[in-house]
Amino acid sequence: MSASPPSTPDDYYRLTVPPLLTVALVGVFAFIQVYSVQSILPELQRDLNASVVEIGNAVGMTVLAVALISPFIGMLSDALGRKWLITVSVFALAVPTALMMQVQSVHGLLVLRFLQGLAVPGVSVVVIAYVGEEFRGASMVRVMTGYVAGTVLGGFLGRFLMGHLAEFMAWRTAFGLMAVLNLVGAWLVWRGLPPSRHFTANARFADSLSTLGRVLRNPALQAACALGFTVLFALVGLFTFVNLHLAAEPYRFSSGDLANIFSVYLLGVVVTPMAGRFIPRIGSRRTVLAAVAISAVGVLGALVPWAWGIVAALAVAACGVFVTQSATMSFIAHRVTSGRSLASGLYYGAYYCGGFVGAWGCGIAYTLGGWPGTVATLFAVQVLGWLIAWRFMPGPAPSPDTTGGSPPAH
Repeated sequence: MSASPPSTPDDYYRLTVPPLLTVALVGVFAFIQVYSVQSILPELQRDLNASVVEIGNAVGMTVLAVALISPFIGMLSDALGRKWLITVSVFALAVPTALMMQVQSVHGLLVLRFLQGLAVPGVSVVVIAYVGEEFRGASMVRVMTGYVAGTVLGGFLGRFLMGHLAEFMAWRTAFGLMAVLNLVGAWLVWRGLPPSRHFTANARFADSLSTLGRVLRNPALQAACALGFTVLFALVGLFTFVNLHLAAEPYRFSSGDLANIFSVYLLGVVVTPMAGRFIPRIGSRRTVLAAVAISAVGVLGALVPWAWGIVAALAVAACGVFVTQSATMSFIAHRVTSGRSLASGLYYGAYYCGGFVGAWGCGIAYTLGGWPGTVATLFAVQVLGWLIAWRFMPGPAPSPDTTGGSPPAH
């Protein structure tokens, strides 16, 4: 693929509704499948005769696949392009989702969940590079937070739809309907996502290795990767095992009840775009420190014995995580000016490794210490994340933006 023609500072996309909405839809359809099984975990555990750790890995296998493939997708995208890879990836998510209609064992479920995860980085990694190339300044931050809001909405819809569909039909049939959603999503993304104007192909493997070495030495990216590990560890661990906690005595929540809990994710759709307004003003580091602290308070609050209190605590924890993710992604897009797709691939590799370890580790914690043991594990990891941001996340960059204006404070 040939490089894009030389661009001028004036041909970056402006912040208008169509590209903002389309990038948000990219996030919706990329993540609508990733966590969809969480609201039906108790049902899956019963029907497939799975242990706590095995059923936790129904979430963990997907995020493990994302972690393993993300750096390679970064290299592929840097060589071949952005929009087509995003579209194909949204389409590819439909295939293993449809095959889940035939699953008969927990091991078959884990394999298909792993295959789902292989398609996600084609969206999650590439879109960071796409936004970083095609938008500038505050517009870039707003579009990035719009994408994160879309991922939040997609995460909610996956859980909500699966939980309620499983109340009216077999969960295998519900997966078939979920696959149709991704087919529709692929068409919408292809039609609505603006073409790349600033992408420059780099198909030389030696150049990719050189870029890899350079971005690996970037201390800002190192801090972001370590922080990202703790962020998804907490989110996956919290929202996976709270389902088992609330399905047990004395709460006895049904799959529909559990699906309704994920309505707290809708707060992220509101909070995340709001974060896009103040991240450029106070900087990513300060935003992360405040957001992680808020999330940790929410995690501790989930120890209360009342169902409504647990749901409120989940809302607080989720909002903190969403703002942390927005600030970190904007931080990466601003700090890494070359090999963006590779850098975002490395970040997502660390981020989703945290999700896999969170599902596995919290499964052990839940088995040994129940819900209190799980909460203690999650809180310890979030304290670690706060310390990483406080000690290693750089403050505002002193140099002006290469596009001619002053950069937002990161």
